[in-house]
Amino acid sequence: MAKHVSEVEDGFALKRQRDKTNGKKRKIDGEHTIPSPPVKHILSSYTMSNPISKRAVSDYVEIQAREKVQHAERVMTEHVLGHDHDCWDVHTDKDRYWVITSPTNLYSQHYFPSLDFTLSFHIGVSARIMALQRGAPSRAHKSRFTPVWRRWEQAAESYDDGEEAEDFQAVGMRCRETLIQFVRVLAKPEMVPAGQEAPKRADVVGWSNLIANTIASGDRNSYVRGHLKALSKSAWDLANWLTHQGGATRPDAEIVLDAAQNVIDTFGTAVMRHESGAPENALSVDRTLSMLGSMPN
Repeated sequence: MAKHVSEVEDGFALKRQRDKTNGKKRKIDGEHTIPSPPVKHILSSYTMSNPISKRAVSDYVEIQAREKVQHAERVMTEHVLGHDHDCWDVHTDKDRYWVITSPTNLYSQHYFPSLDFTLSFHIGVSARIMALQRGAPSRAHKSRFTPVWRRWEQAAESYDDGEEAEDFQAVGMRCRETLIQFVRVLAKPEMVPAGQEAPKRADVVGWSNLIANTIASGDRNSYVRGHLKALSKSAWDLANWLTHQGGATRPDAEIVLDAAQNVIDTFGTAVMRHESGAPENALSVDRTLSMLGSMPN
């Protein structure tokens, strides 16, 4: 019996020797094998994402980086200051990027290894850029209507700092002040038709109608005139509504802020066109062509 056991042990010893000779290792119970990383271009088959937004992100990276995208995966979405920022992890044939939206930009993970830091950096830079871009459409426009744009910027600051309903109501109040300042800058006594009583100084709708009649007069400008009047009345009504809206929200304030900006922008453009003599020049050309057409050959 002892001889039989010894033969068995010798057999196992011989097998271990052969395995060692052949380069094989005996598998130990509980040992785990780490699989090799999957090929990047097949990762998309195992992830869930919106194919439309994924294609847009991939196209953006390929255009901006001039590299071939092999994989794009949305990692997270964070809502900050009324905007959703989608964060994408994008692999290309040369590099790896974070792509963050609203507005969209890409950051090499070699220089920006932390997504949280990159998102904070992205939001900060975007906020500064938007702050510089919003407001007056041009320097000439801002110079011509400086007091009005200053009021509007105060309303925009209230919007940026707002947290509670009362803060957003204050945006409505400042937009009202902006529109009142706007008509005070443009209103002139000669705009009031003879025999008609002038509107009160804070009557934004009344003065806006008179201003529109002056800067967009004649049949040729009837649609422009109607648009200006409707624009000012809508913005004024919205500003009053927000001022007294108990449950005011950030989106409510944003709508009113944009409406007030639109009034200043559109009226300002019409005023500058009127002051440059463009409408009169256009009418003069029309009259000249009409006279030439009526002359005998």
